[in-house]
Amino acid sequence: MNPNEILRIVDAIHRDKNIDQEIVFQGIEAALVSAAKKHYGEEQEIVVAIDRKDGSISGTHNGVPLDPEETVGRIGAQTAKQVMIQKIREAERDALFNEYKDLVGQMITGVVQRYEGGAATVQLSNVEAILPRSEQIPGETHHANERVRATVFEVKKVGSRVKVILSRTRPHLVQRLFEQEIPEIADGVIEIRAMAREPGYRSKVAVSSSDQRVDCVGACVGVRGNRIKNIVDELAGERIDIVRWNDDLQVLVPNALQPAEVEEVILCQMLGKAIVLVREDQLSLAIGRRGQNVRLASKLCGWDIEIMTREELDSSIGQAVGGYAALDGCEESLAEKLVGEGFLTYDELSIIEPEDLMEMGSLTEEQTNHIIAQAEAKAKEVEVAAAIERRRQREQDRIDAATREAEAADHAQRDASELAEPETNGSPEAAAGKPTEAESAEG
Repeated sequence: MNPNEILRIVDAIHRDKNIDQEIVFQGIEAALVSAAKKHYGEEQEIVVAIDRKDGSISGTHNGVPLDPEETVGRIGAQTAKQVMIQKIREAERDALFNEYKDLVGQMITGVVQRYEGGAATVQLSNVEAILPRSEQIPGETHHANERVRATVFEVKKVGSRVKVILSRTRPHLVQRLFEQEIPEIADGVIEIRAMAREPGYRSKVAVSSSDQRVDCVGACVGVRGNRIKNIVDELAGERIDIVRWNDDLQVLVPNALQPAEVEEVILCQMLGKAIVLVREDQLSLAIGRRGQNVRLASKLCGWDIEIMTREELDSSIGQAVGGYAALDGCEESLAEKLVGEGFLTYDELSIIEPEDLMEMGSLTEEQTNHIIAQAEAKAKEVEVAAAIERRRQREQDRIDAATREAEAADHAQRDASELAEPETNGSPEAAAGKPTEAESAEG
């Protein structure tokens, strides 16, 4: 291995594998040291250095200079080669790891090589990645040679390889698609301020504009909805709500709950909760199917949102004041203060900060702990009662379903019996079971 050959190898590895030249030089030096120690003994002090400019090799054994020929030749070229290959593979793995570690959260495009057991193997530019079933949009499937866009979710070293895991369910994918499809976001005129997503079903994206002349919502939707349509198509038909961001929660919460109309927003600072009042006809729309609309709005705003009608709120306030006042040591004035801060259930009272309760009621630590302990006990009672009611309701639903099935089967049996009866010619005599005129004449 002459100096020129060493320089040529280092340069080739640097260009082909995208590994820093210094790392390759260090790998070769480590390989030669390892090979020398196998020849002289592991306890010996061996130092090998390669000149970075001319590629010449020098080494010492316990401080005594080694002959260059002995360093490379008699030491064991084969051993050095094996160690060098291992070091280069490790360096290649580290370079790949660092490359994709920097891409976590970024969107990349690859080609599906295999689709087995619900997981897709995706070929990227220089590595094979995995798109697990759990990171795919519910209901979508992939096939070989399909181009797929996803975000890099996780990168880890596994032996001598790098394992790259992709995702199509994370909010990052929606954000990257917005940046790709909407130039104003890429240019920084429009900013995505918050995002909440339930993959495959619905996403809410809050945006704002730094230029008053640019309508942030209109720009994201595009002419005739063409921009948002491209994003929805990529996400397998997932519904996307674009929300106008506002730093004032009194404005942001109603925006986040659209298309429902909101009457009033009551902010409970101590609980980090917003009570939203809506009309009866808007209640189901505000909550959404299986609570999806209010759940996403809560994630978007960063506050718990509770939807109520005004009648429900008045009823909850009355029950809460009466319930708190019945606790030993909690006067009615304190109960009213607690309700005023948004504490409407025993469960919420049980998690209050003791210092806050002491200050609100001018209580001692012992009195405060006594009230909180009572609230915890009441909360457990309510939870048990609710569980019993849920079981009773499930049993009743089961009985109702069985009854409906039995009634349906009975109706089906009666219909079948009616269809099986012998046909008549429709005359009154036939209907009454009497002989017709023709039958009488034949007789």
